Amino acid sequence: MKLADIAKAVGGIVEGADGEIAVKGVAALQDAEAGDIAFLANPRYAPLMKSTRASAVVVSEQWHGESGAALIRVTDPDMAFAKIAAMLAPPPPTFPPGVHETAVVAKDAVLGVGVSVGPHAVVESGARIGDRTRIGAGVYIGHAAVVGSDCVLHPHVSLRERVILGDRVVVHNGAVIGSDGFGYGWQAGHWEKIPQVGIVEIGDDVEIGANVTIDRARFGKTVIGRGVKIDNLVQIAHNVRIGDHTAIAAQAGIAGSSTVGRYCRLGGQAGITGHISIGDGAVVGAQAGVTKDVKSGQFVSGYPAMPHDRALESHAHVMRLPQLKARVAQLEAEVERIRRLLEDAGGSR
Repeated sequence: MKLADIAKAVGGIVEGADGEIAVKGVAALQDAEAGDIAFLANPRYAPLMKSTRASAVVVSEQWHGESGAALIRVTDPDMAFAKIAAMLAPPPPTFPPGVHETAVVAKDAVLGVGVSVGPHAVVESGARIGDRTRIGAGVYIGHAAVVGSDCVLHPHVSLRERVILGDRVVVHNGAVIGSDGFGYGWQAGHWEKIPQVGIVEIGDDVEIGANVTIDRARFGKTVIGRGVKIDNLVQIAHNVRIGDHTAIAAQAGIAGSSTVGRYCRLGGQAGITGHISIGDGAVVGAQAGVTKDVKSGQFVSGYPAMPHDRALESHAHVMRLPQLKARVAQLEAEVERIRRLLEDAGGSR
């Protein structure tokens, strides 16, 4: 593909070349070879611009520096490069419509037009699968579950009974949706299981990472809103509600009956206690421990989570503790010296 055509597709301007350069693939600045296109979004990688072997680099309109490669200037290098990567990526694998001979599909399950069911997949009684949905190898779809149109369930996904998925949902390998919530009551010296009879409902255009677990509600629904993006290894407990277009990074955990608003961002390994509310547009920093409500638009971090500027100040104080400890020891020694001098002076009178 010619560089000029790529620039036109992303609304960019070519510099340092005539646009006839042939581009065959995408790569990072440090790994690129002739024929590759790379990008620079984070200024920390700017020194690599001098040594990269890429034929072209996507940069911001504001960037200025030395480069041996041709440039495409754009407003947002990150998003432009994502579009370029999609244009140059190898074609995705195709899965022809139909049911593999080793799959098990209940007689009363309903499959839409163009559905593909892979090897050893199981579709239980009463399940309904929307048009053009792809069910990978070893996927389990439980009784009366509903999967929308144009969904992709990668191998070994488990959708338990009565789970509802909207349209264009992507679920990656090993995710479990609709397992029982962690509900037990202490009775007469043992844990008594509390039945978890609710469901999980997932909106349109959601993407769920590998080995994510989303528990069914104790009663009612665990809800994942439209456009939510969930990274790998996230745990979402029973009766949690996640608002539209929120993003949750890897290994975060949200305890039961908490609510996360729309357009929120939760950092990796963030922990959210149960029965609290996080407002729309809030940001929770990585490894934060959230124990109380977070206001809309607020940025919290640390443990226990607090406004980010306070968390930074608190951390700075903690880092000074060794020096403060040494200073206190010096002051204690000085006080002791003065005390002894005063005692000696009093005894000599």
